[in-house]
Amino acid sequence: MSAPAPVRLPPKIIRRLFVAPAAGAAVVFAFSFMPLWAVVAAFASRYVPGRWRILRVSWFLFVYLALELVGLVVLFGLWVGSGFGWKIGTPRFVDLHYRFMGWFLRRALGAGRKTFNVTINVEAHDVARTERPLIVFSRHAGPGDSFLLIDALLNGPNGRRPRIVVKDTLQWDPCVDVMLNRLPNRFVAPHGGAGHGAVEAIAELASTMGAGDAFVIFPEGGNFTAKRHARAIEKLDEIGRGDLAERARGMEHLLPPKPGGALAAIEAAPGADVMFVGHVGLDGLSSIVDIWRGIPMDASVSATYWITPAEDVPAPAERERWLYDRWEQLDDWIDGVIHPPVDSAS
Repeated sequence: MSAPAPVRLPPKIIRRLFVAPAAGAAVVFAFSFMPLWAVVAAFASRYVPGRWRILRVSWFLFVYLALELVGLVVLFGLWVGSGFGWKIGTPRFVDLHYRFMGWFLRRALGAGRKTFNVTINVEAHDVARTERPLIVFSRHAGPGDSFLLIDALLNGPNGRRPRIVVKDTLQWDPCVDVMLNRLPNRFVAPHGGAGHGAVEAIAELASTMGAGDAFVIFPEGGNFTAKRHARAIEKLDEIGRGDLAERARGMEHLLPPKPGGALAAIEAAPGADVMFVGHVGLDGLSSIVDIWRGIPMDASVSATYWITPAEDVPAPAERERWLYDRWEQLDDWIDGVIHPPVDSAS
């Protein structure tokens, strides 16, 4: 049986005229009936696993929708202030959009941490050279990882300006749609494959980075599932890359990296440091049901990263093997977090 066809993203004009106002209407509706839905959610929470799960999820959705409404008003004000879009791409307005993105992520993720009582522990192995551009290769494990990573880059001590290649379905979120389309980012179809157009877009984004910029890629191309893992290995065997297929079989938590876009980014930005990011705690959030069941509550998210300075990035002929080396390193780290070694002295 074939997979259901993905829901097509409506044109930009439809998203602006109907999807964005619908978010505002949802906030007004939710605020008007807050006492009712809060009581219903609290009562229903007694019958589902997790401490106050339905109430906490409902509250976070309300806060996020409120941020969406504020964000759309701010973005509309920036559009008007730029001369109705005339100067929207100038450095001043690009900087203002990044500042707003940082504010939005701080508020949204702060609300998420408090609502769900989630702590985030970061294990840093190296420090990036702040004057250099940065290429970031991250594990993909659910919709939350993109927001956490961009927040860490944008609101971290170095204040990186992120640019990212993401699935075009994120444009269903009105604020994300408007904000990211005004900045150097690219949306790709989730079922479109890694064609030359996508690789060229990656190379273009990487080649135009300056000091303080960070380009984010998810080399796996999707969340890990056993089915996707098996299919990825099968494809490697089909194209005659049994060596890579064998290495992919040894990865228990990650899909094998797709080298096309990753290597194109390195080639296009030879002066950039390269960061590899892994995390545990947002795993298995592939569908709406998975997200509902797997939202981390009263839990912790662990993250790590390694940075390779630009001068230590291998020559082109060695980069594919090096990419797999790093991916195996991340897979081993994830396994160590999930299955920590037993202290023999205890």
